[in-house]
Amino acid sequence: MPTIDSDAHVIENIESWKYLEDPKLLPFLVKQESGGDRLNTEGKRKSDFWVIDNRLFERDQNLGSNTSVESREMHSVESRIRHMDELEVDVQILYPTLLLRPIADNAPLELALAKSYNRWLAEIWKAGKGRLRWVAVPPLLSPPKLRDELLFAKEHGACGIFMRAMECDKPQTDAMFHPLYDLAAELDLPICFHLGTGSFTVHALYDKDTTFTKFKLPTVGVFHSLIMGGVPQMFPKVRWAIVEASANWIPYLVNDLRGRFKRRGKRLPDNVLAANNIYVTCEVTDDLPYVLPVAGEDNLIIGTDYGHSDSSSEIEALRLLRNDNRIGPRAVDKILWDNPRALYGLN
Repeated sequence: MPTIDSDAHVIENIESWKYLEDPKLLPFLVKQESGGDRLNTEGKRKSDFWVIDNRLFERDQNLGSNTSVESREMHSVESRIRHMDELEVDVQILYPTLLLRPIADNAPLELALAKSYNRWLAEIWKAGKGRLRWVAVPPLLSPPKLRDELLFAKEHGACGIFMRAMECDKPQTDAMFHPLYDLAAELDLPICFHLGTGSFTVHALYDKDTTFTKFKLPTVGVFHSLIMGGVPQMFPKVRWAIVEASANWIPYLVNDLRGRFKRRGKRLPDNVLAANNIYVTCEVTDDLPYVLPVAGEDNLIIGTDYGHSDSSSEIEALRLLRNDNRIGPRAVDKILWDNPRALYGLN
């Protein structure tokens, strides 16, 4: 049975921005050469930063040393595919890294970065010959540009639309995003809520706190908000994904939602994920025998978080799941292939 890594990453480099038309918007790199040490997720000294619109963004905060620079930054697509072969991965779904956090708060910059990133990924997809698919970054602050940008992405290997737990300082249930959800249904592209936040306000508020508070809790909250707001029912043709927040929270949130629905005289479907076209990435450290009876076998997927090194990263995740005797082989095959194939609309 083939396998799909439903959450892998690219690390942006200067090549990512080569399609920028306005040189004044071009991100550039600086290096810290003095001052106190600041440590990344592997306990190594951080020194590299992006400068974008006069703001500093850490570049080496979350890099996995179990991947090569040429592979994780896509300097060599051949190197990436060779490593996938070693890991017994047939297809990877590529998500950004820098763009997991808020970067742009004005329409021209956001549009320029999104267009350049999407064209860089289109190049990678072409070189990958079908094995490297990707989620497109939408220019949310430029609504008239959304259709053309997502059409380009769809025609060049994109299999999803990238979203964060908050965008434009609004929750994902806000009516502002309804035209995007209509477009997602029309183009048959899932809305993929990846771990992160697009709000400068929220990001600054939790700047000194843990990434769990800043990233994971808001991402889990998207699931709750979608169901409470009835958004999947409003857009029944849209598929949704909650990516890189594990799956252990599903029974807790479903139980909470069931109680809230009951108090309102409503009934929550027996299988909440299936009834709402929602897919969730699990992790090999999740208690899957506890999660599966609530989530069902048809709506869990899994990823390696390739290129990163944080609490969600496990480069051997797909192989470990294959050898996990806690769950049956049918469920394993669905998580590794059938479910992500359905979510991302892969042939």
